[in-house]
Amino acid sequence: MNRRELLSAGAMMAAATVAGKAGAAPAGALQTRAIPSSGENLPVIGLGTSGPFEVAATPAARAPLAQVLEAFFAAGACLIDTSPMYSTAEGVLGDLLTPAMHARAFLATKVWTRGEQAGIAQMQRSAQLLHTRRLDLIQVHNLLDLDVQLRTLHAWKDEGRVRYVGVTHYTVSAYPDLIRILERERLDFVQFNYSPATREAEKRLLPLAQERGTAVLVNRPFEDGALFARVRNQPLPSWAADVDAASWGQLALKFILSHPAVTCIIPATGKLAHLEDNLAGGRGRLPDAAQRAQIARLFS
Repeated sequence: MNRRELLSAGAMMAAATVAGKAGAAPAGALQTRAIPSSGENLPVIGLGTSGPFEVAATPAARAPLAQVLEAFFAAGACLIDTSPMYSTAEGVLGDLLTPAMHARAFLATKVWTRGEQAGIAQMQRSAQLLHTRRLDLIQVHNLLDLDVQLRTLHAWKDEGRVRYVGVTHYTVSAYPDLIRILERERLDFVQFNYSPATREAEKRLLPLAQERGTAVLVNRPFEDGALFARVRNQPLPSWAADVDAASWGQLALKFILSHPAVTCIIPATGKLAHLEDNLAGGRGRLPDAAQRAQIARLFS
């Protein structure tokens, strides 16, 4: 059972649960959390572009992505994460963003190269592809040439060319490096993987980010789809309604968001149904400690 099938099954269960409750109140607006270094609020669900936005320059390939972006901004979301590493993603995103979307977007990209001048050229190219003069966030992708690129990023921030600076990785094996960097550097953002099945970040990385006043972006919340395989053929527990979760995806996102150090989750998708499900994970109640433990057991 893939995510589409899980969503369909969950929708039928949710419909049965609310049968006869016509006119029930909607779950409400997306929750927001403050960026510690500035106090600026961000909606807790963002959008990743790795994979789904790496498409050809054809109307057929881009039309579904335009629908996703329209729904994303209509829901009040704003943070979109991309990278020059993601082949065509920056250019596709830049072409699809309307002026109205640009006015609301929080654009995060990365620098992924070696050398000062190469890094500068890459970041300038990213701004061109994204059709913006000033990026909201630039992150050193996978810590590549970290010290050199961070020097440039801090200088750009001082000059007003970028609003926030951060670093990223996507594997547990990089946690020790991320911890060392957070201990020595003043960063606005750190991005890494975290899910109900991969919880190593809870030991030191998440608490340290909170101590240091660093916003946390969570990538790979569904472990590239592998998380759903762990609950294949299992019904969504009835108590999921206690945290306003109507699908396995929402339950996983709510688990992640229930950690106070997490600022925003950036699941990548090019499918409208998946986007809407992800956005629902950022609304309503969140699990308490006992419910977190239950969720973790389900995905273990």
